[in-house]
Amino acid sequence: MRKYHLQLFCFICVAGVFLVNAGGEEIGIYEIKKGDFSLKVTNFGARIMSLYLPDKNGNVADVVLGYDTIKEYLNDTRYFGAIVGRVFNRIGGAQFTLNGTTYKLVPNEGNTTTIHGGPTGFSYRVWKVKKLVKDGPIPSITLTYHSVDGEEGFPGDVIASVTYAISAPYKLTITMKAKALNKATPVNLAHHSYFNLGGHNSGDILSDQIQIFASKYTPVDSKLIPTGKIETVKGTAYDFIKPQIIKSRFSKLPIGIKGININYDMNNAKMKSMKAIAVVRNKKSGRVMKLWSNAPGMQFYTGNYIDVKGKGGYQYKDFGGLCLETQGFTDAVNHPNFPSQILYPGNLYKHVMKFEFST
Repeated sequence: MRKYHLQLFCFICVAGVFLVNAGGEEIGIYEIKKGDFSLKVTNFGARIMSLYLPDKNGNVADVVLGYDTIKEYLNDTRYFGAIVGRVFNRIGGAQFTLNGTTYKLVPNEGNTTTIHGGPTGFSYRVWKVKKLVKDGPIPSITLTYHSVDGEEGFPGDVIASVTYAISAPYKLTITMKAKALNKATPVNLAHHSYFNLGGHNSGDILSDQIQIFASKYTPVDSKLIPTGKIETVKGTAYDFIKPQIIKSRFSKLPIGIKGININYDMNNAKMKSMKAIAVVRNKKSGRVMKLWSNAPGMQFYTGNYIDVKGKGGYQYKDFGGLCLETQGFTDAVNHPNFPSQILYPGNLYKHVMKFEFST
């Protein structure tokens, strides 16, 4: 269990309950709302804490997994609702070479792999609230984080931002941006909410139906590091080109693999256009979630290892939520044939996710 050592003090403010660490950084909870559609965010890891929307009968429920309090997020190991960076997903060997220099990173999955930006990546940093728009046609919140040169082993200073915006009818847009200030560096930001369209406390997602608009994926080795190949999904457990019940594909998984945790090639290497990524349907609630993005890839994770007490004391079980994490390809820094994640000073990284919920 990771430990995030902060000396915390509590006080109340108009935006919600705040904690202040010994360095004077405020960690708070912020809400934006549009009718019966609402979103709560904390600036600890720029995380979504809750997302409320109605089902086919008009009953409103929270459809993302998480915790009730900020303190619980400080030691979270599931990355509930977080913005993950500087580089999301795994980097094999905990190192990469850029412009002739080899950068050794901090491994935090075994002794040889860096995952989700390292042990204290963006998900465990205090972000600044730059702008909060609580009213109007598009309520939103924008948060920023300055990652310094050498943080977790990565080169150069990076300014990252994320904007969460909601609009009618039941649309959520997540816009992630980054600028490299002084050195070329890999950047691959991702949003890590676990969705359960039946409600966060409604059981597993295995009977949900999903369609993923991708015909290729990147196979991985036993450490979940890509082999460098890009292969067709046809005949594999990862074929969701036509709508499929999630658990119906598990019988095709390799022996010893518990669930799905794989990157899809969305055929959008230059991140220039928005493309349809996936559609998820929950029969009981009637909720439907459609996702579009401009990202090159998408990690589909069926929540294979959750097993933690969450909001309201509810015990989340494995497969209690699914993640659709649009991203650059996993371990792209070590595979020249993958779309590049290198961000150079003067260029802008912009990664957009658009969710549309309906019944």
